[in-house]
Amino acid sequence: MTDPTVTGGTVRSRSRRSRVLGRLFFLGPGLTYLIAFLLIPLVLVLSYSFFRRGRFGGVVHDLTGENLTRLFDPLYLDVVLGSLKLATAATLISILAGYPTAYLIAGLPRRWKTIALIAIVLPFWTNFLVRIYAWIVLLSGPGLVNSALGELGLGPFEFLYNDGTIVTGLVYSYLPLMVLPLYAAIERLDPQLREASANLGARPARTFLSVTLPLTLPGVLTGCMFVFVPSFGNFVIPELLGGGRSIMVGNLIRDQFLTARDWPFGSALALALLAMLIVLLLLQAWSARRA
Repeated sequence: MTDPTVTGGTVRSRSRRSRVLGRLFFLGPGLTYLIAFLLIPLVLVLSYSFFRRGRFGGVVHDLTGENLTRLFDPLYLDVVLGSLKLATAATLISILAGYPTAYLIAGLPRRWKTIALIAIVLPFWTNFLVRIYAWIVLLSGPGLVNSALGELGLGPFEFLYNDGTIVTGLVYSYLPLMVLPLYAAIERLDPQLREASANLGARPARTFLSVTLPLTLPGVLTGCMFVFVPSFGNFVIPELLGGGRSIMVGNLIRDQFLTARDWPFGSALALALLAMLIVLLLLQAWSARRA
């Protein structure tokens, strides 16, 4: 006779094996993608940062820590601080412009909410470079803005190739990434809480500062990360709208790989940027939990 204990154990083993195979089947494509396009490139960049640059560029497989010490050179620290300044300015302006926009959209009727949200994401349907070149057409010397000002007897003004134009391009490019999480946070807010605050005698400004803003703070933090992270590493906008006069971290990394052909130092810069962003993401997650 068959031992029921053995039979039961065999059935459980097969069931467990089928569950594992099922999970691998569904997780396989995602894991393959992450390993091929994230883990392997990250390992390569990490290994390159400990090698030397060849005489004519590339990598020489001699171990060294020189690339990591060069990160603290004042020249490169100035670039990092400049990038922090521009990315922070773009993030703050995005908050000031995005929060009222999200608040107004959340208060619209349902039909108009959909139309407003489509209008917010509509720029993403156009190629990023095309949108940046459109700003050049608008702000250049003979552009549309200067032409309109000329009709009023003003100008021409030099709008391009300065930090203000770079911040404008960053805000324009990433403002929807601020509005959408703010809208989601405001939409989830229970309106009865604001009604209760008003019934207790609080003015609208007091209600906003004491009820609305604290309860939507996770959305604010998420929007800040969505804007700050791509702004900090951007290299296209400083190159086109800044004319290369303001170098950000993204430009520095690109130049190390494509112009100076110093792949080891470029890898060290990329790792330093990645480490900074991971720290910021951890701080954002911690702040969101506290909020």
